[in-house]
Amino acid sequence: MHPRNKHQQGYDFARLCQVNPALTQHLRNNPHGDDTIDFSDRVAVVALNQALLASDYGIKLWQLPEPFLCPPVPGRADYIHALADLLADDNQGEIPTGKQIRCLDIGTGANLIYPLIGQAEYGWQFTGSDINPMAVSVAQTIAKANGLGIKIKQQKDQLAIFHGIINAKDTYHLTMCNPPFHESEQAAQAGTARKWRNLGKSQKTGQLNFGGHAPELWCPGGELAFIKSMIHESQDFAGQVGWFTSLVSKKDNLPALKKALQAVKASEVKVIDMHQGQKVSRFIAWCF
Repeated sequence: MHPRNKHQQGYDFARLCQVNPALTQHLRNNPHGDDTIDFSDRVAVVALNQALLASDYGIKLWQLPEPFLCPPVPGRADYIHALADLLADDNQGEIPTGKQIRCLDIGTGANLIYPLIGQAEYGWQFTGSDINPMAVSVAQTIAKANGLGIKIKQQKDQLAIFHGIINAKDTYHLTMCNPPFHESEQAAQAGTARKWRNLGKSQKTGQLNFGGHAPELWCPGGELAFIKSMIHESQDFAGQVGWFTSLVSKKDNLPALKKALQAVKASEVKVIDMHQGQKVSRFIAWCF
């Protein structure tokens, strides 16, 4: 994990259960006899996230109703810390902090996870956008309940990403996004079935990806088409955004994305890897 990630040493379940006693009922032993939870159990993961957000990020109230995606906090924190390094590269190696750093989270979701972590760790000012009105409502409730000045905007145009969200006078130091990965509901269902098989468990009827629904999990053309649309649209906001960024789940999509960025004449493109144990994730960043 990133060296500033607070979760490098794993989960201290004794401490976390003190913060959120509801987590206690979900504890079980792993093959080594250590405490863990069933990470395929959405209720258990929500309880874990509530404890982590309260103990490490000062988020006292965090509720996530069905069917919204319940994210793993450590991996989400890595993206935030890597973005801080990206900004530091343009600031003589010093990470810029405080409300003067403005960030836009595309598809922030009901969980609001990136703005919560980014504001707690670096004091950045966040705006989140989402196409789902229920997700917007839940995210606004979380922000208000914790006294956070996070703006949440609903994207009302099914075909737009930045248009309708970035106004003429808005400026952002960076944008971030965790795009929908699958290209269809059927592909999302197949991916979920593989995960259940790998865990040696039977899939629960109708359950996708241990939480999540359209448009969190799929869109026409999957992540490649979504990020390409983002790249094309980013040209219109070249003077208002410092860095555009997006997670890229599938490494094989990078050549096509780099070609798309060449076509729009991006002045700089970076691919930044993030390591979580044996897993490697990445995001692509570009500017004009």
